[in-house]
This record gives sequence, structure tokens and C-alpha cells, in this order.
Amino acid sequence: MILGIEIGGTKLQLVLGEASGRIRQRRRLPVDVARGAEGIRAVIERELPQLLRGRRVSAVGVGFGGPVDWRTGRVARSHQIEGWSEFDLRGWLQALTGAPVAVDNDANVAALAEAHCGAGVGLEPVFYVTLGSGVGGGLVLGGQIYHGATPGEAEIGHVRLDRRGTILESRCSGWAVDARIRRWAQEHPRSVLAQLARRQPGHEARHLVSALRQGDPGAKRLLADTAATLAFGLSHVVHLFHPAVIVLGGGLARVGEPLRRAVADALPRWVMRVFHPVPPIRLSRLGEDVVPVGALLLAGTAGGR
Repeated sequence: MILGIEIGGTKLQLVLGEASGRIRQRRRLPVDVARGAEGIRAVIERELPQLLRGRRVSAVGVGFGGPVDWRTGRVARSHQIEGWSEFDLRGWLQALTGAPVAVDNDANVAALAEAHCGAGVGLEPVFYVTLGSGVGGGLVLGGQIYHGATPGEAEIGHVRLDRRGTILESRCSGWAVDARIRRWAQEHPRSVLAQLARRQPGHEARHLVSALRQGDPGAKRLLADTAATLAFGLSHVVHLFHPAVIVLGGGLARVGEPLRRAVADALPRWVMRVFHPVPPIRLSRLGEDVVPVGALLLAGTAGGR
């Protein structure tokens, strides 16, 4: 039995499963940002015994929402949650579980899952981008996560879009889109998108699908602009790594086919003609399971230590 853990900016997932990535049991819990890293660790300490019920695990895999030193399992930092910087996550979990632990960035772990069990099966290399509370990326080459120099993350979210320092994450993350929807609602209070956002405030990006179905012009414009910006950022990935496929995941990817199609349509204009046709854009097949599945796959490397 293997334990997989996802530690993100908005949610925590604990799963039990197999080295193949098959999930058997899970606990999904919200993250209280105000309580910081200490609060997340307290939840893990409380929930883990209930999940295990006295059983032992052979290995632990962790997908962490931020840059980590994957060799040592030490967190570099979290861009969303305070209190993680320089924390020895691997050592803490080893003491808690008595099992070997492998830790990696959550987008790297998700890329591993999509390459082996999802939208990238049979393709090489696979690039995954997550559009959640932040924007992250991962590259799988030869069936393994590609790591550069430590801390070794494919930080697509921090690619600069201009000389002023605007980063992709500031335009294409879920939180960025939420903020744009709130501004749109103030400026166009009678629009469909504004009414939906007022009716159910918080995580406003979730209303894009409904607003698009109703033909809301603000939703259409916001989607087109977000997709064009994302495609521009991904053009750098194409020029540098030439992936066989680019997979879109994370909460914003729940917009689904309209987002996928818009990114696919916008990408060719930013890529050198010699590199056409550009890689296909696919939606994650694993959805919310992507990091837990990847964590189970990653745990196989921990079990060999």
C-alpha cells in the first residue's frame, strides 16, 4: 500500500493506492490559507491515522505546490502559503509514516501522471501546465520528470511576458482570472457573468462555463485574452523543448473544450514556421486525480531508496 499526498494552495489530498497510480481510498480537504503551513501539517497529522486505520504504507509520494529540492525533499518555498520555506518535508513525513518518501513539485508530479496514465500516454516528451491558484509546469522525458539545476521546476508560470516583469501566472492563474471577472462585474453589472459572480462569490472563474454557454460577451473576451496570453507563454516551451503534446490541467482547465480550442488556435501564430505543426493541445484526462496519481507513481522511486 502506497500513500500519495497533494499539498496545494487551495486543497489537500491524501490517497492510498498502488504503484500503478490506481487510487483505492482518498481524503480531500480544503486548505486554510490563514493557518499557513503549520495548519496544513496539523491536518495531515490528524487525518492520516484515520485514513490508515493502523495499516502501514511501503512508500510515500508527495506533489507539493511550489519549488522543492527533489533530491532532499526540502521545500524551497510556497508562492501561496506562508511557512513552508526550507521545511524538511521528506524528513517530517518519514518520521510520521516510517516509510521512504519522495517529494517533487506538484506540476512535475502531474506531468508524470499524464504521461503514464493520462492524455500523454504513448507520446514523448510530454509537457503539462496547471492553471490553478498559480500556474506551474512539468516536463516528462524518457518516462521521467525532467529536472534542471536544483530546485529544478519548469516554472512556466514565472516566464516574463514583457520587460516590465509581468509573468504568465499574473494573467492566467485562477486567482488572476477571478480578479478580472470581479472587475468586469463592477463595470458591467447587468452582464450574465456579473450576475453569476454576485450570486456565488469567490472562485469566480468557475462561472465562465455557464456564461459562455449563454453567450456572454465578457466571458468570451476574457477567455480569448487568457488563451492568447497562455499560448504566447507556451510558445517558449515549444521553442525550447519541442514537446509531442501539451496538456492543460488545473481548475481553470475545467472550462474545457472552449479553452483548449482557443489555446490551440492561438499557439501557431507565436511559433516559428519551421516548427509547424505545433504540438497538439489536450485537456487533462485525470482531472483532480492528476497530482495524487502522480504522487503514487513517484512513490515507487521512494520505495527503492
